[in-house]
Amino acid sequence: MDNEAPASDDYDSPWKDAITRYFPEFMAFYFPLAHGEIDWQQPYAFLDQELAQIVQDAELGKRLVDRLVQVSTRDGGEQWVYIHVEVQGQHDANFPERLFTYNYRLYDRYRRPVASLAVLADDGENWKPTHFVYQLFGCEMGIRFPTVKLLDYADQIEALLADTNPFALVTAAHLFTRKTKGDPEERYAAKWRLAKLLYERSWDKQRIIDLFSVIDWLMRLPTELEKRLMDEVYTLERNVTMPYVTSAERFGMEKGLQQGLQQGLQQGLQQGRQEGRQEGEAALLQSLLARRFGALPDDVRARLDKATVEQLESWAINVLDARSLDDVFDQA
Repeated sequence: MDNEAPASDDYDSPWKDAITRYFPEFMAFYFPLAHGEIDWQQPYAFLDQELAQIVQDAELGKRLVDRLVQVSTRDGGEQWVYIHVEVQGQHDANFPERLFTYNYRLYDRYRRPVASLAVLADDGENWKPTHFVYQLFGCEMGIRFPTVKLLDYADQIEALLADTNPFALVTAAHLFTRKTKGDPEERYAAKWRLAKLLYERSWDKQRIIDLFSVIDWLMRLPTELEKRLMDEVYTLERNVTMPYVTSAERFGMEKGLQQGLQQGLQQGLQQGRQEGRQEGEAALLQSLLARRFGALPDDVRARLDKATVEQLESWAINVLDARSLDDVFDQA
């Protein structure tokens, strides 16, 4: 078996993507009381630009996964709900103060109630901050916030796997990732178990794709084990007649990339023009990027059209390991 070590576990993008796509389920699973007070018949909106300005102004260093969401409450009012998801592997002594700072800055800007909610995914069993308070001369200032600790679910794995809320599986994937660190075979077994559960739920194709994407990012495997999992997934897909994308795609892409580059080269040679090779490789890379990351912005398409053959080939290689469009173009 290939002795390649697993890629570094990632606890950022998967959480951000899952919260964005399944925000009501996120609230229902981790914060049921708050979920019950929100009018889900009304639209809700993620306010990324507004939050980015607040975070930049706060100047508190590196941020993790922060979401600001505008929702309507059942009592007919409207409030800002600020979601901060802590996903790093170690506790942060400044975390409570950071939530306090973000909260009062958001309130100062919008003059509306702000709820700060925290999900902690670290390994410290005894670290569960719930407040930040200071007192001076009889004056008291601070914040108390609900906190969910993923380690608290460690003895509920079977219940998580039976729960139909997608964040039950996300939580299970996180716990399996922690539990199987350094044991690729055990991680393979856990990941395959989660993959089969996705199909057993009879969910629509997009939800299966989205949730497997989260599981795939969390539970990285050595190359040979990923290939074995890909074969299992292909067999499963044939049985349920539903296409998959993420894990299998990472290896199918390599073969397709090599074939496509060769086709692009042959086309260029047959046409006898360098432009033909560039166009062929640009079209191929555009297809790969769209399949991996979805619809491409116009500026990315324009960049591909203007790139040299050497640039296109370099970017095409980056696609194999990139986790975002920026990674494709920023890698050396």
